[in-house]
Amino acid sequence: MADHSVEITEGCRLPVLRKNQVNEDEWPLAEILSVKDIQGKKLYYVHYIDFNKRLDEWVTPDRLDIKKLQFPKKEAKTPMKDGLPGSRPSSPERDVKRKADSVSLATQVTAATPVPSLPSSTEASQASVYPAMRDSSFSIKSRDEHEPLTSLTTNGTTSIQRHLIPPQPGRKRKSCGGTDEMVKMFQNNSPRCSTIYLLPGEDSQDSSDGIPSAPRMTGSLVSDRSHDDIVTRMKNIDCIELGRHRLKPWYFSPYPQELTSLLILYLCEFCLKYLKSLKCLQRHLTKCNLRHPPGNEIYRKGTISFFEIDGRKNKAYSQNLCLLAKCFLDHKTLYYDTDPFLFYVMTEYDSKGFHIVGYFSKEKESTEDYNVACILTLPPYQRRGYGKLLIEFSYELSKVEGKTGTPEKPLSDLGLLSYRSYWSQTILEILMDLKSENGERPQITINEISEITSVKKEDVISTLQYLNLINYYKGQYILTLSEDIVEGHERAMQKRHLRIDPKCLHFTPKDWSKRGKW
Repeated sequence: MADHSVEITEGCRLPVLRKNQVNEDEWPLAEILSVKDIQGKKLYYVHYIDFNKRLDEWVTPDRLDIKKLQFPKKEAKTPMKDGLPGSRPSSPERDVKRKADSVSLATQVTAATPVPSLPSSTEASQASVYPAMRDSSFSIKSRDEHEPLTSLTTNGTTSIQRHLIPPQPGRKRKSCGGTDEMVKMFQNNSPRCSTIYLLPGEDSQDSSDGIPSAPRMTGSLVSDRSHDDIVTRMKNIDCIELGRHRLKPWYFSPYPQELTSLLILYLCEFCLKYLKSLKCLQRHLTKCNLRHPPGNEIYRKGTISFFEIDGRKNKAYSQNLCLLAKCFLDHKTLYYDTDPFLFYVMTEYDSKGFHIVGYFSKEKESTEDYNVACILTLPPYQRRGYGKLLIEFSYELSKVEGKTGTPEKPLSDLGLLSYRSYWSQTILEILMDLKSENGERPQITINEISEITSVKKEDVISTLQYLNLINYYKGQYILTLSEDIVEGHERAMQKRHLRIDPKCLHFTPKDWSKRGKW
């Protein structure tokens, strides 16, 4: 449908034909990011508006609806990125979005409103901060000005609002002493429905000062969007061959420029070294002695193993791992200084060796209780329970260390879904296992849930809110487990076959603060 008499340039927007999940034709609005000419035939690199960047692709002119073409808004002077020549021209809404991003770059996330259900020692106490995939805002309101809680949808692009606790006119709520609340449970008439009472408990010993902290921009993995230009917005690798799998990258990764023109980039699945041809890979395999990731094997059960890799001692492997991970993580960036990080690689064993399934990294010293900096399950192994296994393993390490932990923000859309699912199942598992003693209703505190699971209190509270369990009843804060919640949890646990066995973990935490150099 392209009209060759009209020149389509970078920044133009128009409907583009694509197949949806049920293989039906649709025409979503897309933006032209780049144009190239191959043997006299033009190709256009498009980004579908309101779709994830991993769906960006090169399309032929016949897939463009030229009748609805939107040209970039013209200004008196074409703005250049950081004043540098060669940057892309402006396009609709991009400049407005960039200005908003520059204001909110310090946070990079949408701040959750203060928790109305569990008042803390300061009115600014909040649940765990969740990322917004668009512009972010930051505000703290008093209790009388509470907005409906905001939570992300599953695709992480739009937000929905709902009241978890409707205000009751004529009733004043008593303020509680801290975020640590006593929980009491009793069984209703329905044997599959229970209610948990939240009563004021002791003050939390490790409660925060109530001010949400922004994610660090100095870590190895938080992406700095100020450098998000036309180069990094486009996928630069067409295909990666890793062992018996061929992977289609989702995002840009800074592999050497000379490798980006290859049809297939070959990786050694054991040392992750990148090579330009199959012959080079075969020659490399005759010399590569590795059949598992370098480092110490700290867990093995069945065919699943975990290896701990020091980013300083195995720098080449760690850098190659980061390059591979960047192909599937858009919200993180790559730093070649891997010294401050530990990498935990999960593998699956067969007769040929230990094949990488996924990994997560963590800082050797984290001042903000982060137990995960970056986490990834490779696409061939996704939707098989390995993601939750990685998350569960990270919290098992935190239990051995005697700490509570939380993942570094912002999370990707898929990462957010995985963590919310893990937190929900873990907390519901504890609440449903509570037993009454001496005929009294069983009770538990938020602190105790956090200590048992090593999940940070803010994540526990935000999960209870997300599940819509918190209610206000007869002057008390209660958690109500409905029959639907119980049945849904049981179904989910029946499907969760892969679990971490703490008895198979052989891990001794190190005190990195006492080491002069990592």
